[in-house]
Amino acid sequence: MSRKKQVNQKITALYCRISLEDGGDNESMSISNQKLMLRDFAEKNGMFQYEYYVDDTAILGLKSELQ
Repeated sequence: MSRKKQVNQKITALYCRISLEDGGDNESMSISNQKLMLRDFAEKNGMFQYEYYVDDTAILGLKSELQ
C-alpha cells in the first residue's frame, strides 16, 4: 500500500483598505493599486496561492475632544 506525499499548501491573505487619513495619496487610495502592489510582493517572495480581503468602507474615526 503506497501513500501519496501530502503537500502543505498555505494560502496568503492580502489585505487592502481605503484610508481617508492618507490625504491625497492616490497610491493607497486605490484598491486596484494596492492589489497590484500586494500581488507583486507576494509573487516575488514565493507566495503564489493568495486571497484578497478588501475593506473599502472608509469609516471616519472619532477624534477625542481632549486633543
